[in-house]
Amino acid sequence: PKGSMAFSGDLTSAQVLERDVPWETYMTARLISDRDLQLIRRYDKRDTITKESLLAEDGAAYLEAFLMVLRNVTKEETVQYVMALIDEMLSANPASVALFFTQSEQHMSSLPDPYTLFVRLLQRSDWFTQQKACRLLAIILDCRPGGPMSAAAGSALGASGSANTVAVEGVEQVIVSFVDWLCSQLRRPTHQSQSVPTSISALACLLKEAGVRVLFHSCGGVALLSPLIRAGTTTRGSIQLTYEVGLCLWQLSYNHEACTAMVSSGVISGLVDLARTAQKEKVVRVALLTLKNLLKQKLEGAGEEMVELGLPKVVATRSLQSWGDDDMPELLIWLDEELCDHIQTLSSFEKYKKEVLSGTLEWSPMHTSEAFWLENVEKFEEKDFQILRVLLKLVEASREPRSLAVGCHDIGQFVTHHPHGRYIVSDLRGKELVMRLMVHPEAEVQKQALLCVQKLMLTKDKLEFLTSSRAGSGGRSA
Repeated sequence: PKGSMAFSGDLTSAQVLERDVPWETYMTARLISDRDLQLIRRYDKRDTITKESLLAEDGAAYLEAFLMVLRNVTKEETVQYVMALIDEMLSANPASVALFFTQSEQHMSSLPDPYTLFVRLLQRSDWFTQQKACRLLAIILDCRPGGPMSAAAGSALGASGSANTVAVEGVEQVIVSFVDWLCSQLRRPTHQSQSVPTSISALACLLKEAGVRVLFHSCGGVALLSPLIRAGTTTRGSIQLTYEVGLCLWQLSYNHEACTAMVSSGVISGLVDLARTAQKEKVVRVALLTLKNLLKQKLEGAGEEMVELGLPKVVATRSLQSWGDDDMPELLIWLDEELCDHIQTLSSFEKYKKEVLSGTLEWSPMHTSEAFWLENVEKFEEKDFQILRVLLKLVEASREPRSLAVGCHDIGQFVTHHPHGRYIVSDLRGKELVMRLMVHPEAEVQKQALLCVQKLMLTKDKLEFLTSSRAGSGGRSA
């Protein structure tokens, strides 16, 4: 057959549909019935309009014939061909998915169940069949009659952690098996470039259901998505893949346990970066909606982490843009108001101590908030000025320009707000350490060192005048 020598992972449907399948051979071998043969011959190799007409006339009968081939014929080229035919049918007219749930007049009780049939085809060795089975299974599960799986059902099914160790009936067993397969593809991809996007597309469809969210979370799903959302912000990967990963996380953010896993697995950092850097509106929107849901869950540390990662600035910047989606301005206003509460929570001395002791400083609300310094400057006296000493050591030893700049700024803030700040810092050799940084190659370090030295040199009354002048002009150095 044409195209059969190509690596199946690289096959296209167009290549597969060029083949000539020996249908009569399968009837002779009694793998398909005479009726199946007649239907397939009537449909195969016809133009699009003719195929649409035949499906409108008796679509269920044609689909049943295709499914009988898939159940009884194992030859790889033929299985691929029929999968391509079904995929073509759904692509041409998505409404034809209803045929999976419609019986023809000659419907036989021995007809295969399409769910279990496609799950079995996921285990085939060739990627083309796996990929088509994945896509078709996601579509028919999404459109199945009977409604979505509940969270309670998903929890009961996920309790054992695997489809292989739980006895389940019907379509629920299929969903458990399918989620297991999707997770295995994300862990150990069958196809180097196509396994992940194929699996993510299916999950973006399935995770609409509360029960599937529970199942996916029980399989460690959040940890599988975390590196993908971070990769979407650092590489020129597929915009569609990044969007669909975001869609998966957004749907998972309606599940409390999954949200808890997101906080501990670095997902928030990836979402904030995505909201900051993404060009496509739909990608920004899904990142911000997920962050909104995480805030609504009231998880410990989540809001503070978003503030530390710079989400308030991202929201402020995005608020200046015009959006095609009318809901975006309202979403940005909600985030801005909610994050204000977390900025106040974050501006605490315990958080500050933790950051200084980490040895890395970032420009965050703690450093630039006048209220923080007024409320906490006396706490620097604890344990014989331990935190001030660590801050001075950081200014002396750090090689990271941002940490040096923030450190100089903070020493200046201490001098400004503590009644004996000048003398304490000078006694600890602080003036000498900061003066060295006035010739640092980085302009920001030079600037903050100069401002700090000015504060160390000025008397209290002149310092108060300088501080009030800068505060009036809105400078960072105040």
